[in-house]
Amino acid sequence: MLSRKNKLILLKFLSLFSIVRGYNILMITLAQYLASIYILAPSLPLRKIVFDFNLFVIVTSSALAIAGGYIINNFYDSEKDLINKPRKSMLDRLVSQRTKLSTYFVLNFLAAFLASYVSFRAVLFFSAYIFGIWFYSHKLKKVPFLGNFVSATLAIAPFFVVFVYYKNFATVIFVHAMFLFVLILAREMIKDLENIAGDMTQNYKTIPILYGVRFSKTCISILIVFTLIPSLLLINYFDIGYMYLYFIGSIGLLVLFIIQLWKSKSKIHYVWLHNILKLIIIAGVFSILLINIDLVLNRIL
Repeated sequence: MLSRKNKLILLKFLSLFSIVRGYNILMITLAQYLASIYILAPSLPLRKIVFDFNLFVIVTSSALAIAGGYIINNFYDSEKDLINKPRKSMLDRLVSQRTKLSTYFVLNFLAAFLASYVSFRAVLFFSAYIFGIWFYSHKLKKVPFLGNFVSATLAIAPFFVVFVYYKNFATVIFVHAMFLFVLILAREMIKDLENIAGDMTQNYKTIPILYGVRFSKTCISILIVFTLIPSLLLINYFDIGYMYLYFIGSIGLLVLFIIQLWKSKSKIHYVWLHNILKLIIIAGVFSILLINIDLVLNRIL
């Protein structure tokens, strides 16, 4: 049996894991490696990518910076989250605000320090990325449209740094990025509908609060329709192997998403819609394997 002190330590560890959303970071790390293997550097041997120390440092720095971003975002949103996410908020409050800030600075320092191993440009990128996350959490988050756009941009930035590292400027990469960006932007706007109660209490000027729920649903619907452009381009004009099945499935889910969006009236409905988009994004990570099923096997053999 764990002692009371050990139980408290375990709870605080779980609280910190919840704050930094460790499961999201693990998924982003996996996505960076899969994108490197299948999309960004498909001609390189598997071993050269997996055991590339520079890539490992870039991915680790990304993970540390993202974890720091989640902490500072939680720091600024602690009051709002009491209303929007009461259960999660109670767990998160086991870690004091002072500890959160201390951890935030340590993680950011480690991210920049590790990046210095790769190059000075990597340090500049991660420094700008860390500042961008802070500025978004402190100021831009409360600005309608711009806040959503910046949030989506910050979400795909970790993939941008890997893309620059491999210097692969193929059109197919931009089309993939377009699909992911629009999907994440739609998810950010769904979160505004989901969090109306807390946003109103804390005087956040989000799109549904300023312009109404109907206008917000219209914007989200337009974004979902826009995802058809990169989806159809990837299916019809690029060699993406069996990944075309993922995009066909995504189109079907997104059609259902729009239908359900206009029927939704309560927070629980918006949470379900948010989870649908999250499912599509997560499925997209694993569907990268479908681009060339034999690729890894051939490299290993």
